[in-house]
Amino acid sequence: MDAKLERNKQIVAEFYDLIINKKDYEVAKKYMGPRYKQHNPLVKDHPEGLREFIEFLKTNAPLAHSEIKRIFAEGDYVILHVHSLRKPNTNGRAIIEIFRLENGLIDEHWDVIQEIPDESANSNGMF
Repeated sequence: MDAKLERNKQIVAEFYDLIINKKDYEVAKKYMGPRYKQHNPLVKDHPEGLREFIEFLKTNAPLAHSEIKRIFAEGDYVILHVHSLRKPNTNGRAIIEIFRLENGLIDEHWDVIQEIPDESANSNGMF
């Protein structure tokens, strides 16, 4: 079971880097199942919806970059805790990305996004 969890984490980490940092749909699609159900209301279902999102990033946020701070896996789910920058020299956003894999392919995606404020009520940081 541990080997499967580690493989799932590797699949998701590689997929995420290809989408957000490299913006390479052609390579990323090999990690996706044919259904690829999307729960982000701004992105369409199916692999084609993700292709459109990557094209949006290329046009509107070509310097977007994300760093995975933590990665967790349980069963068929992989969760990423991410620091996302759409533009350099900004605070960016803290994102929780949730992926469900089926037969070694990414079948579903959810995310929760929070802007990082200039000031915080505590000194704990978001990562």
